[in-house]
Amino acid sequence: MNPRPLTELEKELNVSFRQTDLLRQAFTHSSYVNEHHKEHVMDNERLEFLGDAVLELAVSDFLYHKKTEMPEGEMTRLRANIVCEESLYRFSNELHLQEYVMLGKGEEHTGGRQRQALLADVFEAFLGAMYIDQGMDLCQQFLEKNIFPLLENDAYSYVMDYKTKLQEMVQKEKDGNLFYQITDEKGPAHDKEFSAEVIVNDTKKAIGKGRTKKTAEQFAAKAMIEKIQRI
Repeated sequence: MNPRPLTELEKELNVSFRQTDLLRQAFTHSSYVNEHHKEHVMDNERLEFLGDAVLELAVSDFLYHKKTEMPEGEMTRLRANIVCEESLYRFSNELHLQEYVMLGKGEEHTGGRQRQALLADVFEAFLGAMYIDQGMDLCQQFLEKNIFPLLENDAYSYVMDYKTKLQEMVQKEKDGNLFYQITDEKGPAHDKEFSAEVIVNDTKKAIGKGRTKKTAEQFAAKAMIEKIQRI
């Protein structure tokens, strides 16, 4: 598919870049550069490096000011879950960034436009470009408007790391044990839904669903925690 014009992205997200070449670079994959040498374009890898640092600082600031009762260790674990590849992929999808990426023909034909690692990198590159063009304050405002509210929704509650919490609960029991298994898989390759089952102490069972196996396991753990707490 042909990428949508970046002017449409600016309109949808209510942002305006002064350095339009920088915005284009954020959405230029190395496979496109390799096939278009004469255009003298740069790929987004350096912007991705910068965006990673910008995001970590912004998330740290958000957690410090919004989660005032949360201890340091828990904030560190939560931050790690928010900035992980799976989360960035979801953020990228929420903003429909895949529709604007410039890919080489080979990468396009092999499904690169839906590849998790590629879209996670695009999100970071976009944030890096925004930082250079508009500064940290506007990056923080953008995230607070478009990304941080998602963390409060149940669909994003996996960032709370329910698997770790369940593991800690089970370990308190003598000879406690648990394991996960994927029980179902539906949908095309670019839009899968997985079902995961968690079994605790060989008897208690709970099911969770998600668009990746890890997310499905997180929701299964969440369901199990709720079941245990009702007993």
